[in-house]
Amino acid sequence: MDLVGYGAFFLTTALIFSLITLGLNLQWGLTGLFNVGLAGFVAIGAYTSALLTTPDDPARLGGLGLPIVVGCLGAMVVGGLAAALTGFATLRLRSDYLAITTFGVAVVVQLVALNAQTLTGGPFGIGFIPRPFGGLAETPLLFNLTNLAIVLAVTLAAYLALEHLAHSPWGRVLKALREDERAAVSLGKSARFYRVQAFAVGGAIMALAGALQAHFIGFIAPDNYLSILTFQVWVMLIVGGSGSNAGAVAGSVLVWAIWAGSGALTSVLFAPEQQARAASLQIVAIGVMLCVILLVRPNGLFGQRPRQVRFGKKAKVIAGESGS
Repeated sequence: MDLVGYGAFFLTTALIFSLITLGLNLQWGLTGLFNVGLAGFVAIGAYTSALLTTPDDPARLGGLGLPIVVGCLGAMVVGGLAAALTGFATLRLRSDYLAITTFGVAVVVQLVALNAQTLTGGPFGIGFIPRPFGGLAETPLLFNLTNLAIVLAVTLAAYLALEHLAHSPWGRVLKALREDERAAVSLGKSARFYRVQAFAVGGAIMALAGALQAHFIGFIAPDNYLSILTFQVWVMLIVGGSGSNAGAVAGSVLVWAIWAGSGALTSVLFAPEQQARAASLQIVAIGVMLCVILLVRPNGLFGQRPRQVRFGKKAKVIAGESGS
């Protein structure tokens, strides 16, 4: 039973990462927006939902005691608005400049969470966040299975919605802007308008994942949203295949399995005073796996390879779009 309970806990965490990766895939894989500040949007969602749903606390602001569903919806709205404002201000930038700006946004959010103690609890974070079916917490197996079902349903709904959007006219415009912006603009499409939309929807999905994680764990703190989170999610997308929603989910599960497995292994092999070295080995394990996959599958597990179309004696290579 303990093994089943841990499996449910593992899959719940992996699916929450999948939700973040799906949001990043919309921004980068579909639209080509280089966002390295995703940890900030996850934090916005987590803190928004926590402030809306926790009981009243005289020590800090917030604590409205609203239902969890309201907290998650509020997280999506605030996260989407924050992403839209960020996108409106920065999407004139390209590649590395956009990356630097979004990273700066994530740092600002993390510093606000760390120093605005009357609102966020500061370095002590926010505890006693309501958990779905919290009454089942005394039965860990049932509690973990119930939370797994909830997160699975939300992730599946997000996956199906993003699949529909990717194959809709809206999604085709995003792909056109990613591949050849001048051609898309010449057809009357507003590059900035569509990019802001994609950035906002991706940010809302990341914020929803942050809210789900907060309610699943029951506690959040600024240290949960450091740059290592951004590194993990980017590796998940690259391993699964940029541009593929199925790859985003598969890459998240695979990378999280290696991360959790290497963490369990190093905790056994290393003494407590050597845990810092053990944590470094986790990153090494992810780096080695990333190198191997990029050598074997340069486009990721679910990324399509370029296909060859032969015209007589000549072969023309046509770069196939990544499966979405």
